[in-house]
Amino acid sequence: MSSTDHNSSTFNDTLNDMTAEPATARRIVVLISGSGSNLQALIDAQRHDRLGGEIVAVISNEPDAYGLKRALEANIEAVALPHREYDSRDAYDGALIKVIERHEPDLIVLAGFMRILTPRFVQRFLGRVLNIHPSLLPAYQGLNTHARALAEGVALHGCSVHFVTEELDGGPVVLQAELSVTSEDTVETLKEKVHAREHLIFPIAVQWFLEGRLKYTAENATMDGHPLPPHGMRLSHADAAEELDETLDEDA
Repeated sequence: MSSTDHNSSTFNDTLNDMTAEPATARRIVVLISGSGSNLQALIDAQRHDRLGGEIVAVISNEPDAYGLKRALEANIEAVALPHREYDSRDAYDGALIKVIERHEPDLIVLAGFMRILTPRFVQRFLGRVLNIHPSLLPAYQGLNTHARALAEGVALHGCSVHFVTEELDGGPVVLQAELSVTSEDTVETLKEKVHAREHLIFPIAVQWFLEGRLKYTAENATMDGHPLPPHGMRLSHADAAEELDETLDEDA
C-alpha cells in the first residue's frame, strides 16, 4: 500500500467513525394570558411534526391562566410572571425579556397575550415575534373586533398572523383566513369561527418562519424571498371552510 493509499484509508476510517450531530430544533417561546387554545393548536402541530421547531417555554402574565396547565400537560416549561407585581410596564417587560432570553428562542409567539408591549421589548426581538389577531388587518386593530365587524355590517371577517412592531397590530401581515359573515352571526358565533381559523393558520406561519421561508423586513414580510402584499397571503372562506370541514351552505 502506498503512503497515499494509507492516508486516504485513514481519512475514510475517521469519517466513518464520526457520528453526525443531530440538527438542533428551532426554539419557540409562547406568551399567553388566558385559556391557550392557540397554544394548544401549536402543541398539536408540534406533536405531528408540523411546527418546524420545539416549544421550550410558555409564559403567562396571568398566574392562573389555563394555558399554563396545557403546557405542563405537554411537558413544556410553564412560567407565571404576573404583571401586577411590577411597578411599571417597562419594569415588567424588562423582567419578561430576561425570562425569554434564558430560553434562547428563535421565535416568540404571542398566542392571546393581552398586553401592549413596550418599544424596548419590540426592538429587542424585532423580526422574531409573531402575533395572531382576530380580524382581517388592517381592519379592526385593537379589541372587540367581532362586535365592530357586526356593527359595520361587513361581508368578510377573519384573522391575521403578523409580525409585531411598535404599532399596535400594525406589523407586516403574513397570512390571513377569511370568514363570510351571515345575517345569523353573533359575536359568539364569529368568535368560534374565527378561533377555528386561527388554529388553522397560526401553526402554518410559525413553520414557515422556522424553516427560513418567512422573514421580516422594515417594509413588509417576505416569503421565499418575495415581498408579500399588504394583507399577506389570504385563505378564502371556501378554502378555510373546506380545511375545517365546515358546511358551506350553513355559512352562505
